[in-house]
Amino acid sequence: MGRVGWKRTQWGLVGVWLGVLLQLFLLAESSVKTPVRKFRRSTNSQEDVQPSPVLLHRLNHHVVMDNGLVNVTLSTPQGEVTGIAYNGIDNLLMIPTHKETNRGGYWDVVWDSPGHLGGKYDLLEGTSFDVVKEDEDQVEISFTRVWNASGNGSGIPLITDKRFIMLRGYPGFYSYAIFIHPEGWPDLNIYQGRMVFKLDENLFHYMAISDERQRIMPTAEDRESGLVLDYPEAVLITNPSNPELRGEVDDKYQYSCDNKDNRVHGWICFEPTVGFWMITASDEFRTGGPVKQDLTSHVGPTTLSMFFSTHYAGDSLAIKLRNGELWKKVFGPVAVYLNMAAADEDALTLWEDAKEQMSIETQSWPYYFPISEDYLHAHQRGTVAGRMLIRDSYIDQDLVTANFAYVGLAPPGEVGSWQRESKGYQFWAQADSEGYFLIKGVRPGNYSLYAWVPGFIGDYKYSPFLNITPGKHIKLGVLIYEPPRRGPTLWEIGIPDRTAAEFYVPDPNPTLQNQLYINLPDRYRQYGLWDRYTDVYPDEDLAYTIGISNYQTDWFFAQVNRNIGNKTYVPTTWRIIFDLDNVNEAANYTLQLAIASAHEAEIEVRINEADASQPPPFTTGFIGKDNAIARHGIHGLYWLFSVDVLGSLLLSGSNTVYLTQSKGLSPFKGIMYDYLRLEGPPETE
Repeated sequence: MGRVGWKRTQWGLVGVWLGVLLQLFLLAESSVKTPVRKFRRSTNSQEDVQPSPVLLHRLNHHVVMDNGLVNVTLSTPQGEVTGIAYNGIDNLLMIPTHKETNRGGYWDVVWDSPGHLGGKYDLLEGTSFDVVKEDEDQVEISFTRVWNASGNGSGIPLITDKRFIMLRGYPGFYSYAIFIHPEGWPDLNIYQGRMVFKLDENLFHYMAISDERQRIMPTAEDRESGLVLDYPEAVLITNPSNPELRGEVDDKYQYSCDNKDNRVHGWICFEPTVGFWMITASDEFRTGGPVKQDLTSHVGPTTLSMFFSTHYAGDSLAIKLRNGELWKKVFGPVAVYLNMAAADEDALTLWEDAKEQMSIETQSWPYYFPISEDYLHAHQRGTVAGRMLIRDSYIDQDLVTANFAYVGLAPPGEVGSWQRESKGYQFWAQADSEGYFLIKGVRPGNYSLYAWVPGFIGDYKYSPFLNITPGKHIKLGVLIYEPPRRGPTLWEIGIPDRTAAEFYVPDPNPTLQNQLYINLPDRYRQYGLWDRYTDVYPDEDLAYTIGISNYQTDWFFAQVNRNIGNKTYVPTTWRIIFDLDNVNEAANYTLQLAIASAHEAEIEVRINEADASQPPPFTTGFIGKDNAIARHGIHGLYWLFSVDVLGSLLLSGSNTVYLTQSKGLSPFKGIMYDYLRLEGPPETE
């Protein structure tokens, strides 16, 4: 965190404008050039061979896109991917059986009418097929469906247009979709939208999500023969085809990822050496902002592109369309990228190559080639630039830089509303070490600018709306964020970064491990950690003493219920013990309570009062449905409560804050704290 003296502010502003002008110049230069694209074409030395033209073959009930590197077969008019041929393999995908038709590659949604539980599933099968573009360099095809009110309400009441694109010389293809809810159509809730690829389980056994999160995976049959644990997604592998996997837990939620990090993931086949990768170049169409978590790849072998869901958030991130409102949104394009390696090459070079291609795709966004008028190209978009500083006189009398702040544009709303926003587009950038940010590729529209800063509590919102028009470059200058604070810090626990990762995460039950996470920092992905609380604190609940305890070893990562046997769970009360000198009984103190996740929980705060039957001076009320404890996520939705603490409740000497999570019955109800801070009364000048 750097100091910014007032005498240097004007020179700093000059630097802002010079930096912004340079960035905008480079952006303008790149927007008029066709992106340079590279990839692994083959394993031979003839890398300069002219790529074959793109061809579209029309068959009975199918079409085939073929560019000489890969050919993709799709059903017509449904628009499901039934075959992908590459590197001598006839089909990379799982072949559908008569019992199950949703295999191969497909789009789907989960939805329902308001007032229902969200149990309707729709494969979005097209009823009309159209060729949008067909030449030697590009084929784009469309599969549309228009909801029919006379069809007894079957199918989601939307117009859907699924698009697939193949380019000359590209070893893969792209897909995107336009969802339209015309004015006056029925109300509905949409809980999940995604694209799914189910690969041939005889080919693909190795999954990669990041440099550290890679492994040989169990098979679908291994899961079917295993022992289901506390919920269907979590299975103990008991009789696997690969004996080395016996005794491991498999759960698709163990491989979730933040939006900001969910750029490339997929599978590797070792014989022949082939990679199948899902690449997402932009988050603009995803919901919930940069740290919303979602699924990636998992046993199947399955690869997903999750466009939106209620995972790690709950119902607040469902797309709720009411009163016949008009809504339209473009999801994608996302890239399906294929690569290969020679027999004598290390197969894991395919992961390195996929990361390189991901970087190329990201730099090429927005893409130049989609044909739909609803997808906007670079010249139709705008930019927003500026610098963020922080004013907190209790830390520094000077302004300090908002190091690596997350700054974004999202539909207008209240402070922090972006994390619960699902209908519109969001555009985020991370500031540099001096607080400078540049948000590129913004679609025209009216936005609020939001931000949050690692190391500080709360959310920032820029008061004026920002209206983006094609080609507009907005230069905001210096923005000042004043984080919530009422007085000096008396004590603090944790790091304000919207996660509970810095707290104590126990080892899993030795019989319920995922070997991948034994030595990784994100060990919180292990199964069953909620039950380890009772093992760590068998006799009484957590007690944390300021000045003696260490939050990395003495503050359990989640305040969960206590298992008292026979699957019975009861509420817990944590204690924070601290000393104060010279309490001002006439003044107000403040307890800043930042929460990284809440699921069907309620925190009651009592000061020097151990009797939980007494009404608490403060309660959060019933909060949260993000289910991040069960789904191995170290954070969900963020909450901040500034709790008034009357000086008359405090003592000169030893004090105790009691935190009771009052909702029992389930192992998954609970809280993950982000950060706690007790502030003294405001200091006068």
